[in-house]
Amino acid sequence: MILALEAIQSNKKLSLRAAAKLYNVPETTLRHRRNGMPTRRDSPANSKKLTQSKEEAIVKYILNLVKRAFPPRLYSIEDMANQLLRVCDKPPVGKL
Repeated sequence: MILALEAIQSNKKLSLRAAAKLYNVPETTLRHRRNGMPTRRDSPANSKKLTQSKEEAIVKYILNLVKRAFPPRLYSIEDMANQLLRVCDKPPVGKL
């Protein structure tokens, strides 16, 4: 994919369709990448409830527990996530 995009940029006569065929990549995917659309892997999931900073806070909490030799329990992690979600008026994680 990267090689095909670089080939299109370096050779102005090379069409998108020809580059896709030459590098054996889907034309639509190549068009999306050229227009700046991120890959599905790089875009956040639609079902994410917590922001990136809140997830990082939970991870730091877990690592701090592990460092102090306290194994993190699932219910305590779930409780922390639910407290963070309660502030944002979002539904809790896990089973209701």
